[in-house]
Amino acid sequence: MRTVEGKFIHLEELDDRTRPNDWNIRAHAHADLNHVFHIAAGGGVMHVDGEAIDFAAPCLLLVPSGRVHGFAYQVETAGSVLTIADSYLRDLTAREPAFASLFRAPRQLPLDAQSEIASWLGELSRELVWTAPAGGAAVEGRLLIVLVEAVRRLVRDQSATPAMQGGHVTLVARFRELVEAHYREGLPIETYAGRLGVAVSRLRAACLRVAGASPLRLVQDRLLLEAKRALLYSNMTVAEVAYHLGFEDPAYFSRFFAKAEGVSPKRYRVERATHSSSIV
Repeated sequence: MRTVEGKFIHLEELDDRTRPNDWNIRAHAHADLNHVFHIAAGGGVMHVDGEAIDFAAPCLLLVPSGRVHGFAYQVETAGSVLTIADSYLRDLTAREPAFASLFRAPRQLPLDAQSEIASWLGELSRELVWTAPAGGAAVEGRLLIVLVEAVRRLVRDQSATPAMQGGHVTLVARFRELVEAHYREGLPIETYAGRLGVAVSRLRAACLRVAGASPLRLVQDRLLLEAKRALLYSNMTVAEVAYHLGFEDPAYFSRFFAKAEGVSPKRYRVERATHSSSIV
């Protein structure tokens, strides 16, 4: 780790952890650390909260803090892992709001073969271990270059899809931020729309166009994701999970979960416990 004006970042070679673990990284999470993986060679599968994301070099993988993630890498996959603490990311985002879009969701960003990110990360790595004058400024300068390139790649990637153009994506991004803050409260969609300053019909149209799902479905999916996390990675009982998610009646939570997943929360935990422990 390196302190940059009281904030922390870390950079290491992918090989340092993947090779000793036979190119598999078991599912885990970091409460306050965000990751930027640069895949320079090889590829594999990233597992995030039950979703499998295939990736191939050259690319970036972005993993927000708090997400349960693991990897199955191809043998000899090479690259690096940049870790940014939440506190530092908030500071950077306050200065450049565009950085907030990078860690709204796990994602893969393809890179051109001519991308200079590998070179910039190499410079960042050297600055992290040097004790030269103005080292903190040099570290932050290299870090900002990497984040700016990632943001521009993200915008380019989204613009390539017609459905992501226009104001719809911005509205859905704002909606997701509200959902993230309030999904346990059982707010009606009308309340979300009111806080966003739009009609329910407009919010619904934007969600269907950008995310392929209704606003209610997006809220329910977020609840379901948190339920799965709690069932697989905590010691809470099913009833405690229900109360944790804002349900007043555990039986109603069980019906909600069973309707979405086809199995009860208890059965889901039993059936997936062994599977989740072996996710890589």
